[in-house]
Amino acid sequence: MARSSRQPLSLKARALQWLASREHSRVELRSKLLRAAGEAHTVAEVDALLDQLSTQGHLSDARFVESRLHARSTRFGNRRIEHELRQHGVAIDADVQAQLRATELARAHEVWRKKFGVLARDAAGRARQARFLAARGFSAEVVHKIVSTDHEIESI
Repeated sequence: MARSSRQPLSLKARALQWLASREHSRVELRSKLLRAAGEAHTVAEVDALLDQLSTQGHLSDARFVESRLHARSTRFGNRRIEHELRQHGVAIDADVQAQLRATELARAHEVWRKKFGVLARDAAGRARQARFLAARGFSAEVVHKIVSTDHEIESI
């Protein structure tokens, strides 16, 4: 049977379908549901559904943060990760921030190693490497340490 002849999905079915594919923040899911609902449902109905999904454990900002950190932390710096989470309407707690700060140098070094592998010999090359790391959201301090030191550092 063709999709067009089927009954349209309810808001709850849409929400569960989206949540089954990946974790969503409350803000992100609310936005999607409001677009999908059009004028058929009120903002209050969407908010009530979100409350119900949260209560039932289907929707969790903490799980969203955890999944986003898992997906992004090996490739991006703290600034980029925190910016992305703010765009989704969530923030990370102090413990997670401390953990990210503690591992940022090692993560930046690994990203640098995969892309470049050797320290640039001239200023233009070091600037290119620094721009690459900065664009990935690594702090200026970490970028400076990576592009201006000999990478025989095994303690990273």
